[in-house]
Amino acid sequence: MAAPTTPPPAQLPPALADAVRDDASLRRFLHGLPGVDQVGVEQRAAGLGTRSIKKASKMWAIDTAISMVDLTTLEGADTPGKVRSLAAKARRPDPDHPDVPRVAAVCVYPDMVGTAVEELRGTDIDIASVATAFPSGRSSLKVKLEDTAYAVDAGATEIDMVIDRGAFLSGRYGQVFDEIAQVKHACGDAHLKVILETGELATYDNVRRASWLALLAGGDFIKTSTGKVSPAATLPVTHVMLQAVRDWHTQTGELRGVKPAGGIRTTKDAIKYLVAVHEVAGPQWLTPTLFRFGASTLLNDLLMQRRTQLAGHYSGPDYVTVD
Repeated sequence: MAAPTTPPPAQLPPALADAVRDDASLRRFLHGLPGVDQVGVEQRAAGLGTRSIKKASKMWAIDTAISMVDLTTLEGADTPGKVRSLAAKARRPDPDHPDVPRVAAVCVYPDMVGTAVEELRGTDIDIASVATAFPSGRSSLKVKLEDTAYAVDAGATEIDMVIDRGAFLSGRYGQVFDEIAQVKHACGDAHLKVILETGELATYDNVRRASWLALLAGGDFIKTSTGKVSPAATLPVTHVMLQAVRDWHTQTGELRGVKPAGGIRTTKDAIKYLVAVHEVAGPQWLTPTLFRFGASTLLNDLLMQRRTQLAGHYSGPDYVTVD
């Protein structure tokens, strides 16, 4: 890359602007990042995961987690009816308890965006759509940009793109940077979440490099996974990504978000992630504008545990809607 086809939208500090001047500078910057202490990050993630939360704090944590959910359906068998049901649940997660917060977003394939827009009109719930040949990312840049434009034109307010992991693992950082920057440009006013597919990146050092690459190219969020590859989200990987957005804020003053997705199914899991957000990035990230859960089944467990906290006894799955 002699220079990015589309420069990052942010006004970067001189040191970071120099990093994206050309492919050699980008490689030098990414490989100059401090290495991740694998033992240290795994031990810290395990330690923070044992923190206990008292009842009053647990209710706050449950409601906060609900407000951070991107309620998701990404199946080949998705139908407009399923999306309508999902949107109804997003608007009112627990019909018996109108004080339950709405979720942050509904996430669907581009051809389902129109249905989601109709069902969520008049709410503040975002409409997220996966694009760029999700989940593989194996397509031409032209197709990826058209996929993005199609979703945005249909009304998507957020785009979840996947990076080309083959290009990244081959060291073609300039190509990955340029694709992210061009997709960000195609998003217009829509926010961009950049999916790293961390389960395929093999090392924490690669996760750190991919996180910084996405931030440099203009990603509003960095996201762990498509949910189609195992392992998906893990606490240690999320720690590394939270460190990246924290350090980005320190260097630029800008706040960027993190979205773990895939495999987060229980309230206990969600609370571990909230503790990590507070301790690694900081309390100002404890908001849906900066932290999201990509989930399809997590919401049901959060609702059951919320009912349990209110009633003082366990409320089973019969009390929540089936997705």
